[in-house]
Amino acid sequence: MKPITFILGVTGPFLIIIAGCASRDERQAFKRYHALERSTYGENIAHSSERTDLPDLNEKSTLSDYLAYAALNNPGLRAAFNSWKADLERILPARTLPDPRFTYGYYIQQVETRTGPQRHRFGIYQAFPWYGKLKARSDMELEAANAAEKLYENEKLKLFYRVKDAYYEHYHLARAIAITKENLDLLTYLEQVARTRYKAGAASYSDVIKAQVELGKLDDRLRTLEDLEEPIVAKLNAALNRPIQAPLPRPKNIPEEQIDATDEELIAWLKRANPELKALAFEIEKEKDAISLAKQEFIPDISLGFEWIETGTGSSSASDRGKDPLVAVASINLPIWYQKYKAQEREARARFLMAQNTLIERENTLLYDVQLALYNFRDAGRKIDLYRDTLIPKGEQSLKATDTAYQAGKLDFLTLIDAQRVLLEFQLSYERALANHAQRLAELEKLVGAEIPREGPGSEEGRPERTVYQPEDTETADKPDPDPDSTKMEENRDE
Repeated sequence: MKPITFILGVTGPFLIIIAGCASRDERQAFKRYHALERSTYGENIAHSSERTDLPDLNEKSTLSDYLAYAALNNPGLRAAFNSWKADLERILPARTLPDPRFTYGYYIQQVETRTGPQRHRFGIYQAFPWYGKLKARSDMELEAANAAEKLYENEKLKLFYRVKDAYYEHYHLARAIAITKENLDLLTYLEQVARTRYKAGAASYSDVIKAQVELGKLDDRLRTLEDLEEPIVAKLNAALNRPIQAPLPRPKNIPEEQIDATDEELIAWLKRANPELKALAFEIEKEKDAISLAKQEFIPDISLGFEWIETGTGSSSASDRGKDPLVAVASINLPIWYQKYKAQEREARARFLMAQNTLIERENTLLYDVQLALYNFRDAGRKIDLYRDTLIPKGEQSLKATDTAYQAGKLDFLTLIDAQRVLLEFQLSYERALANHAQRLAELEKLVGAEIPREGPGSEEGRPERTVYQPEDTETADKPDPDPDSTKMEENRDE
């Protein structure tokens, strides 16, 4: 078997050279992957389904802590990372030659030759695709891996947006609950005032009824808000990959930030940095390589090999009797199915056009999304200024003046209730605008694909220290024993 050993020993290094080495772009792609794999959370994403060294989320946790927790623990992000890894691992097989083919033949009837009888036949063959085919295949897989990398980045942007959106919504709900509770306390005080005036004969019993009706409506609103907290916390826990019912502290503050970028800059950043658009651009390059490969399918591939025939000594008197012949073999395939290869080329061209049109369509959609997010962001900022600087202070002044006028007998109780209701809506609308402002900024960063520069650090300056009107002296009113209807209302709220 020495000839076969010799053939394998000679062809091994030759096949490695023919198969080619990693290109510079391929090395860079693997370098980026391994850099992330060795990072704080990349190694965990690559090699495990969960980790136990996650940071604790408590009252002191910031939004950055939530984002870090999600990056470490979200299974969707791990799935995108491993999809990227899987595509990278397809590059080497694509640029590697097909497996060598070993053949063996046994002569059922020995063939008598001049040098002796032939008994066995051994062969080894290697197919060599036409020059450029292996490169086109590996380039296709490299572009697919680059697209998977960008899809991983896009998945991370979407995850961070989900966390921010749920976090800001949780903040808004917490503020709405706190404001509603404070207004419930205020309305309870106004009910006491109405009962005191009724007992003194300065007001009708209908004022007490109106106060109790408003208390019931506000109490129902509070219960609705408190019940809403469970699904909102579940939404945030889902993004963090925590148990759905795991408790989370209520956020206390969110910054009111303004961006330091023009519309034109945001659009330019979107076209340059959005990972989804980059992934589609890599898909276009992949389909270009597919067209190149389809064109080369018309060219035959070459197969080279050696055959060794075992020959016996026999009774021949020839000088070379018993010598085993070694045969060099060359063959090519015959690409005669012309229509098949033309169909493959047409398919590749159609996919290329599809990728181009998909990129244009997606870019147009993202540009519209940016414009809409910008409008909502600026509209929310305008509402923040309006409610904080104008409407809430005016509402507090109106409620104070109405309270004073009612106790002096100059206004009816319904006017006082309306003033309190208007102030409550102003306060809730302000908190809604503040949350919307932060959510739309998070959406803009998801669309652009990069962090947008701010005009300055977020500040809570200018926000009212106490957003609910407080009577100057709640102890001056003579507070009689509550009537049965009022007592029943308070017991229901306690339950």
